[in-house]
Amino acid sequence: MADLPPLREVIARHDIAARRSLGQNFILDLNLTGRIARAAGPLDRATVIEIGPGPGGLTRALLAAGARRVVAIERDPRCLEALEEVARHYPGRLELVAGDALETDVASLSPAPRKIIANLPYNIATVLLLRWLAQIDAFESLTLMFQREVAERLVAVPRSPAYGRLSVVTQWLTEPRILFDIPPQAFVPPPKITSTVVGFVPRAKPLAAADRSILEQVTAAAFGQRRKMLRSSLKSLGVNTEALLQETGIAPTARAEELTVVQFCLLATAVARLSVLASD
Repeated sequence: MADLPPLREVIARHDIAARRSLGQNFILDLNLTGRIARAAGPLDRATVIEIGPGPGGLTRALLAAGARRVVAIERDPRCLEALEEVARHYPGRLELVAGDALETDVASLSPAPRKIIANLPYNIATVLLLRWLAQIDAFESLTLMFQREVAERLVAVPRSPAYGRLSVVTQWLTEPRILFDIPPQAFVPPPKITSTVVGFVPRAKPLAAADRSILEQVTAAAFGQRRKMLRSSLKSLGVNTEALLQETGIAPTARAEELTVVQFCLLATAVARLSVLASD
């Protein structure tokens, strides 16, 4: 990377002032971008997919860390011009995709194995994660940055304030782990919150059997009225709540935050069965 111009020079030359509308906050500290790249593990055998690379700070770190191939999705034309310099410095190893990550099937951009490594825009981070969880088998790992509050929800355990719908579906399909925090002053411009890098390793199979759409309905009902007992909050599911809780062995007086991921899966499976019986 020593032969590449400093990031601040690149930003000035291409007039890449961070735009709030694009959720841009750039990391210019090469020590931090290098740490993120290393946190994702070996990069020499997988294609790395990066979302919103901006002027290319993390992109440079990924390539310098030995990434065999990086596919970077960027919607800002100013950043694409800057990234062309990086692509020329690493011929054949960096592919630039002009587009919106929300409209892109990232798994279709390269053959397996694939890793996603990204400093995600805060305003779309959760939406993107849920989309990738729906096809989690396509990825070897995810190493993503979120605001600290969201990171805490991803790894939260039952009976903790942060535990909720996002915790359940994430932990059902992956093993999420908080890796480290990044302070606001590390970004340009500095956000008002602390950022956190989270690593996700897909499970060989989901933690328990369940239909995802029904699991989402169950968690939405339960956490939508998280202060209520399940005998009340689950009534919106349209099945016999008493029979549902009796079949799963869950106390009617329990609340959503007390249930484990496996118990939510039991509820989802029972809802599916009771719905079929009711329709017969």
